[in-house]
Amino acid sequence: MKYFECAVCQQQIFFSDTICIHCQSPIGFVASERDMGTFKKCDENSWQAQNSHYKTQLFKPCYNYQNYQVCNWMIPAHAEDEYCESCQLTTVIPNLDNDEVFTYWRRLEDAKRRFLYLAQRMFMLPRPKRTIDDPYGLSFEFLMPIDGQPVLTGHANGVITLNAIEADVVYRETTRVNMGENYRTLLGHFRHESGHYYLNLMQLLHPELIDEFRHYFGDERIDYKKALDRHYEDGAPENWQEQYISTYASSHPWEDWAETWAHYLHMMETMETAYYAGLRVDGNGTTLNSMAFKECPIGAKDFEHVLENWITLTFNLNSLNRSMGLEDAYPFQLSECVKDKLRFIHRHVLDKAFKSQ
Repeated sequence: MKYFECAVCQQQIFFSDTICIHCQSPIGFVASERDMGTFKKCDENSWQAQNSHYKTQLFKPCYNYQNYQVCNWMIPAHAEDEYCESCQLTTVIPNLDNDEVFTYWRRLEDAKRRFLYLAQRMFMLPRPKRTIDDPYGLSFEFLMPIDGQPVLTGHANGVITLNAIEADVVYRETTRVNMGENYRTLLGHFRHESGHYYLNLMQLLHPELIDEFRHYFGDERIDYKKALDRHYEDGAPENWQEQYISTYASSHPWEDWAETWAHYLHMMETMETAYYAGLRVDGNGTTLNSMAFKECPIGAKDFEHVLENWITLTFNLNSLNRSMGLEDAYPFQLSECVKDKLRFIHRHVLDKAFKSQ
């Protein structure tokens, strides 16, 4: 993620901020500018931008920003929409009578906006579904289990359903341990499920890529239910690390794609953050590799350099985490086969229009 600064006091601000802690100016994300804006309130629905390249333009806060403080995105003041581009994608939320559930909703929206930030940076910002049969739009449903009825996180026909209780840290960590996973986050859910959505778009918009897809990920036409049943009964194949990023990726080509896609997005945002932070590593020529950036990782022409930097960055991230007594930040190994899958994604994700129509 890019680094942002307050247009009034030039202090650093963060993507989730609603106010600058240094000068108390109102803050909000302006999607059209891909920027965190600083504002002066004229009235509740007329906030004047203070940022130099769109100064004096008037915006209004999203309805969920103004009324619930679960959003921080802005809309042009003259727009008819009440909801921002992010909140328009959420069509179902859980009952908010319970304060705990309200907190879950806030966390889900926060993770969704971060996913959408990167989608926008990669020119893949989806639009809301127009009808139930609309194959190109996207929508999100956040549901709580009721009366013992489970909610399965998943994707179907442009609708991503998330079990809202995944926003409970204890529940999510317990599930991670019980399922033998080494990584499970809200942001990871959004990135994984979006992989299924973008695979659908690829099949619709760029069928010429399907043969190449099958070369790397396998034939997605094999029976999905039988493949999952086999996976949960028998587990991952021996030496799965040689071909897959995770055990779940080995269950079916769809899941292999979604898991690899999620890791590509993890890589792009983390590397972009390191790029804008000016991070570098001076290697010692033997046990520690160097890391330096020659271009922004998003859309980079030299993806091999990105991969080399990623290996060095994650090694050091993991080492820093261990110094704090924490689990590895990136507990995965990238085999050459997995790198080929990441290369496929990078090769096509920006030169093809993975945009809704």
